[in-house]
Amino acid sequence: MPQLLTVRVKRPGGRPIRIWVPVLPVVLVLAPVVVLALLAAAVACLVYRISVARALGTGWRIVSALPGTRVDFTQGRTAVLVAIR
Repeated sequence: MPQLLTVRVKRPGGRPIRIWVPVLPVVLVLAPVVVLALLAAAVACLVYRISVARALGTGWRIVSALPGTRVDFTQGRTAVLVAIR
């Protein structure tokens, strides 16, 4: 499971902004929403006749593979870097 999300914004003519977000406290705060999302996903799997266990397993594999991911966005002279550790 990812531990830290780092966001860096490079602005034209200014100092870059860095934000560090620890993942575990955010997940704990959003736990009720996560439970509702899992229930909605399970219902959607049943409606579309997809194995719930396989869908949840695939979702967990995706979350487990996130550490080491880097995403860069550039628009004009502004750049945003998101790194998951």
